[in-house]
Amino acid sequence: MTAGLDPTEEYDGRITVSLLDDGGETERITCSSYERAIELVKENRGTVTVVKIVDRDGDVVFTSAEMDIETWETEWRHAKRRLSVDVEEYDCPYDNRACFADDLCVQCQMDAVQEQY
Repeated sequence: MTAGLDPTEEYDGRITVSLLDDGGETERITCSSYERAIELVKENRGTVTVVKIVDRDGDVVFTSAEMDIETWETEWRHAKRRLSVDVEEYDCPYDNRACFADDLCVQCQMDAVQEQY
């Protein structure tokens, strides 16, 4: 029913925080959100040598060896906010203020289905 428009803040546990210590082994903790990953980085940054956040594609998006978590968090929140603001303009014929091109109201969804037939 959502036609691929699932909630964007669910990450199915594939965000990983890696805790790397010079004298020990690497500990990997899976997280369901970037907010939780940021919390883990803040909690562990003084106890290990390097803390990394690895996204679901396996790319390292944060490393404490090269970045400050507060600065990274601020940039991440700004990027997230920019993504939520960049919405394609859509004029709902039913004057529904919550109707967007990528998230149609029920009436517009019904119109779209009727237009297919």
